[in-house]
Amino acid sequence: MNKKAISLISGGLDSAVATKLIIDQGIEVVGLYFTSIFASKRDRLRGHRALETARELGIEIISKDKGDDYIEIIKNPRYGYGKNMNPCIDCRIYMLELTRGMMPELGASFVVTGEVLGQRPMSQRRNAIELIEKRSGLKGLIVRPLSAKLFPPTIPEQEGILDRESLLGHAGRGRHVQYELVEKYKLKEFELPGGGCLLTDPIFSMKLKDLMATDPEYTTRDIELLTIGRHFRVAPSAKLVVARSERENDQLGAFAGGPYISLEPVNFRGPRGVLKAANPDEGTFLTSARILARYGKDVPPHPAIAVNDGAGRDFSFEMQEIDSDALLIQQEA
Repeated sequence: MNKKAISLISGGLDSAVATKLIIDQGIEVVGLYFTSIFASKRDRLRGHRALETARELGIEIISKDKGDDYIEIIKNPRYGYGKNMNPCIDCRIYMLELTRGMMPELGASFVVTGEVLGQRPMSQRRNAIELIEKRSGLKGLIVRPLSAKLFPPTIPEQEGILDRESLLGHAGRGRHVQYELVEKYKLKEFELPGGGCLLTDPIFSMKLKDLMATDPEYTTRDIELLTIGRHFRVAPSAKLVVARSERENDQLGAFAGGPYISLEPVNFRGPRGVLKAANPDEGTFLTSARILARYGKDVPPHPAIAVNDGAGRDFSFEMQEIDSDALLIQQEA
């Protein structure tokens, strides 16, 4: 066993101070940051922060994307979901398996994480941590500097690569120990604690459940679309997305073409919409157009919607009241 490790760097507080504790023992560390299509705005900020954290710590960092196989895990996680669509235990196993696969190439002997016993309700319980370690194929090779003394000695500790007395025995949700280490090491490049994964967001999770239930051949583009606009189930196999701002209007413009049909107001001011449907009938277009008009301004009695479905036509209709809230994908059926 050599004195080189891979440390999972999230850009947050815990992984920053955990990595510093290992560096201070003379270990060569390579940082590893996982990117994901399910990253929230805060998580994407953390991605930038992870690079800054690595720079401050003086280590190399590698970014690795959670691939399409991760989406398959989300569909049917072996160890279930958390409160929403977050398969935290399966996700952790997945990341650590990928990390284990990188160890020979990087010449690393063990893995470092910022995990703290009891900090997270699903993946950081003792039995969950032990299960994750076993299933990832890294038994005895995952060092958790912040809680190390609460677990049996790891192989690096047993072999004298690491000094166990220099590691900590912290547990729980409090972070006073981490902030003391921040002061000690004068660290500045880290994100404050807080949720970031979209799979823990209840509204996003409802949209994802709807997508999985109605479109078995969905793509990563469909998942990206879940983060934009208001979503309406206008027919069993048809969904309308309506922009909420100028920025979202521009974002929806990128979805025109292919399986996505762009809808835009012609004779009134209003948002852009994107309809995904296989061979939509006139009723589907009518419902979609009326929803779009509901969010418009100065809407005339006979509004017109430009339909970009390859044919390039306008769709005119008589405006009527519609209970669009009943079609909004925002709550459990």
